[in-house]
Amino acid sequence: MNNIVDFIIDVFLKKGHELYGGEAVTQLEHGLQAAHFAKESNASENLIAAALMHDIGHLLHDLPDDATNNGIDDVHEALGAEFLIQYFKEEVVEAVKLHVPAKRYLCLVDPEYYEALSSVSKASLILQGGIMSMEEKNNFELNEYFKEAVALRRWDDQAKIPNLKVDDIYTYRSILEQSLLKNSL
Repeated sequence: MNNIVDFIIDVFLKKGHELYGGEAVTQLEHGLQAAHFAKESNASENLIAAALMHDIGHLLHDLPDDATNNGIDDVHEALGAEFLIQYFKEEVVEAVKLHVPAKRYLCLVDPEYYEALSSVSKASLILQGGIMSMEEKNNFELNEYFKEAVALRRWDDQAKIPNLKVDDIYTYRSILEQSLLKNSL
């Protein structure tokens, strides 16, 4: 790939029109909203890039957007991290990889969190391993990037607002470029 940033933008533009797993927004709208909320929170550029691309794994496989309804966990976080690790800094990759475990974690440590999840997110939680055990929680908190993953998870959960006006994907080109590994330039 000559330019990975162009490839990522192209993937979002070509496949991002699909609905975000039964929610009222598309994959592209969801990613842009998550990045918007990260930016509003004064997150690092690496974390803004992670917020934008946190669900890129959904765009890299050929499963239908209703895979969860069919009892399929598409392990999009692992697929996305596996793709991104070739090109992006560790903070980006780890936040993407951990955003699903962060949901499981938040369900354990924040009793109100689970109740606020959408029905689609509650259904996917079951497929993703359910609420963390205390042992899983303790191990999760040992990860250097667990706080970043939790922040990303919260933006992920917010990013489901139909017709929210946010910046377009081209606005994030420089942030994506800044978040690349030096040898990916």
